[in-house]
Amino acid sequence: MKKIISLVICVLTLCLVACKKNDEKTIIVGASITPHAEILEECREYIESKGYKLKIVEYTDYVLPNVGVNDGSLDANFFQHKPYLDKYNESNKTNLVSVCKIHYEPLGLYGGKKSVLTGISQNDTIAIPNDSTNRARALHLLKDLGLIQLDTDKGILATTKDITENKYNLKIVELEAAQIPLQLNSFDYGIVNGNYALNSNIISKLISSENSDSIGATYYANILCVKDANKDSEKTKILIEALTQDKIRDFINEKYKGIVIPVF
Repeated sequence: MKKIISLVICVLTLCLVACKKNDEKTIIVGASITPHAEILEECREYIESKGYKLKIVEYTDYVLPNVGVNDGSLDANFFQHKPYLDKYNESNKTNLVSVCKIHYEPLGLYGGKKSVLTGISQNDTIAIPNDSTNRARALHLLKDLGLIQLDTDKGILATTKDITENKYNLKIVELEAAQIPLQLNSFDYGIVNGNYALNSNIISKLISSENSDSIGATYYANILCVKDANKDSEKTKILIEALTQDKIRDFINEKYKGIVIPVF
């Protein structure tokens, strides 16, 4: 009986060791569905050529991917920009880091009840994202379009309280970013993140977007994020190499036609 028990324990131990080794050769990345998971899928061949498997875990929110990296269930995530990560670290006392910039998604003004900006009038409604970084970015886009003026000292910290002129008396409504495309027809206009616009098939409603020298392009490039302790790991190195291939730059340019712009 003791021999049988010892044999079972031995088999279980070997299985656990095998599973651990298998996990060590799998890179698990959390990502938004579009475009991040699609870009990662294009990296699969390169990652497998380095002896690793790639597992992509798709998310539709902006919180869980950071939770996963912090608790170790994810090796990395790819969905956010640095200002959002900084805010997350500050609020949650975490130590997650950016290891490279991949692309930025120009924030766009999309038509809801109205389809052109020349049709704007007094008291029109505009939906903008309610998270702190994308809120500021949306306000700067409205400023660049000449619709409002902002306190120039606020930069990426701007809120609606920092609007110094609103000549159309626009009613700016803050919503969760993912909800704006779904509720776009309830507003005259909406400002939408590139990934949500792609997911919601509203690209044909695009009126204007951030340009290459905007605050969005400067500060809001989407990053590959890992735990600080893992920033120099082999898995991280391979992910960086995979995501910054010429092949990936070409894929982004060809597939997204300016809605997603590589920065490497």
